[in-house]
Amino acid sequence: MPQPYVLLSAAVSLDGYLDDTGPGRLLLSGPADFDRVDEVRAGSDAILIGAGTLRTDNPRLLVNSPERRAARLAAGLPEYPLKVTVSASGDLDPEARFWHTGGEKVVYTTDEGAKRLTEAGIAADVVPLGSDLPWPAVLAHLGDVRGVRRLMVEGGGRVHTQFLQQGLADELQLVLAPLLVGEPDAPRMFGAGAYPGGPRSRMRLLETRPVGDVVLMRYVPSVPGTGPAVSAADRHWLDLACALAAECPPSETAFSVGAVIVAADGTELARGHSRQAGDPVVHAEEAALAGLDPADPRLSSATVYSSLEPCARRASRPAPCARLILDAGVRRVVTAWREPDTFVEAADGTGVLTAKGVDVVVLPEYEERAKAPNGHLLGR
Repeated sequence: MPQPYVLLSAAVSLDGYLDDTGPGRLLLSGPADFDRVDEVRAGSDAILIGAGTLRTDNPRLLVNSPERRAARLAAGLPEYPLKVTVSASGDLDPEARFWHTGGEKVVYTTDEGAKRLTEAGIAADVVPLGSDLPWPAVLAHLGDVRGVRRLMVEGGGRVHTQFLQQGLADELQLVLAPLLVGEPDAPRMFGAGAYPGGPRSRMRLLETRPVGDVVLMRYVPSVPGTGPAVSAADRHWLDLACALAAECPPSETAFSVGAVIVAADGTELARGHSRQAGDPVVHAEEAALAGLDPADPRLSSATVYSSLEPCARRASRPAPCARLILDAGVRRVVTAWREPDTFVEAADGTGVLTAKGVDVVVLPEYEERAKAPNGHLLGR
């Protein structure tokens, strides 16, 4: 199963702090934003916090609105999302409110931590993962065993940092509060270290809007993965390629395909779709590459995202898209769907590309989305 969609959620001061150094928790937002967070929780399958946040804030992590809880039940979901925490040591207070409110709970830990938690009588499903706590293993268990498709991560800063540095966060919902903390020892949202794409890489802004006296900003990562490794940004860019496929003028003789070309630092270089600008035979990758200078040095480290695998043979033009990609010097392609035999038998653009050393990554969880604008062509 695909890993859960990971949404990082936090509020910060204007100078980037999550809290101050006082004995109580600093409330950075107000009633309107608390209600928004409640709505996001209600739309999640699970909510995760780190052990440090559990110890410091002693949160309940509930959906407070009775109407939202009722809507979850009506949809066949548990009244409350699964509550998740992680602790290598297993040093957690069994009396914390986290364990005694809401619905089911799970704690991921090490083998040694599991012994400590069991002895303490923690009221949760204790899942040992060996000698350490790798985040991919936590996400895999949540997806495969717990059926979690949408995971909301509410902190703390160390957890948020690790998810972003490891390329595991699909979205960041950041609330900016109109105050300054100015205490150098106070906790910050993100820590120092290596992030995907390097220090100058940019995220994509999806939305910004006021919520009471704070401002909500929604970002998604933009830096592609490398080689066969899949990043969260790969999923976002492929999702965009599928959206472009839906914009294609319909055809009875060709597939509707969308393509996006993205530089290694996350900069979108070009996009295209089938039959773009009224050309009845242009392909998506062809249209995108046509908008770039063939000598652009960024192409050699770029990724092409295409909703359908690049074609290996075509009748409408001399060069198929797989050849155009090779000629452009691109070394990585991410696609949702292998080309069926509808128009070309034994189509194998992937084989053409991989034979020349190009990394081709297929994300089958996007296949149905890629097929959607082509339903009238399938089944022939």
